[in-house]
Parts: sequence; structure tokens; C-alpha cells
Amino acid sequence: MQVEVGEIVNTHGIKGEVKVKSNSDFTDVRFQQGEVLEIHSQDGETVELVVTSHRVHKGLHMLKFEGRDNINEVEHLKGETLYQERDHEDIELAENEYYYSDIIGCTVFNEGEPLGRVTEIFETGANDVWVVQGDKEYLIPYIADVVQEVDVEGRQIHITPMEGLLD
Repeated sequence: MQVEVGEIVNTHGIKGEVKVKSNSDFTDVRFQQGEVLEIHSQDGETVELVVTSHRVHKGLHMLKFEGRDNINEVEHLKGETLYQERDHEDIELAENEYYYSDIIGCTVFNEGEPLGRVTEIFETGANDVWVVQGDKEYLIPYIADVVQEVDVEGRQIHITPMEGLLD
């Protein structure tokens, strides 16, 4: 099974580098040199891209791919989604660790009442923050004091918000 790991949002420079907005976890593994990423075009064709370099710049992942050494060879990739096999041999989940794809789409509950669904996850350095879209947007930190239970199979997350979190 494949998961979405990012979206190519633009090119960078003239030497074939692209800017990628990550939609994934474990980017240090998924975007390392030699990793194979795929694009599925609308005509059903699959394009394999082998990563030759990776760096982070201004919150975006800068990738270069094998055999694509100038802007003309990557320009048409803008807007494409990158995929990779979900279960990667170098990724082992610890207790209370989840794939982003397991969390995005789950319904978040506060005292049994649904708040909304997780639509996005971003990293802050200290912890991940889950963006929950309901009657308004909520930013839920993934910390033990707030997130009480994650039921991946049932697609439910139960939280106990800190004071002011839902205001």
C-alpha cells in the first residue's frame, strides 16, 4: 500500500531541484538519497523518481532526482503528488507513534462530542500539531496531557483539552 508523502509545489533554481511540501512523517528516511518516490499521472502512468539529494529550506523539502539535472526536466512536475510504500524497512513505529495517513481523516472527540476531523499535521520541533476542521479550525498538540486515546481502526481520537485550547 502506498501513502502520499508530499506535493511538488515548485522548482528551485535551474539545476533540477524541486520544492516539496511534506504530507508525511519520517521525511529524514523517506527523502534520503536513493529512495524511490512515485508520481501517478492522470493517464494511469507511474513515474519513478530516485532521490539524489535532500535538504530542508524555509520549511520545504528540496529534492533532486536522478537524471533530472535542469529546470526543464522538472518543470512539468509542479503540482504532482509524491507516493511511497507505506511500510518502509527503515521505519519502526514506537508505542504511541502513528503514520500521518493513519491520523489524517480521524474524527476528534472532546467528552464524547465530535470536534471535527484531522485534516493536516505539522511539526513544531517539540511535538506534532494536528489541524482539526470542524465548526472552526482547532490546533491540537499531540502530547500525552491532551490526546487520551487514538483508535486508528475506528478512526477516532479522544482528547482532554488544556484550558483555552478550544477557545
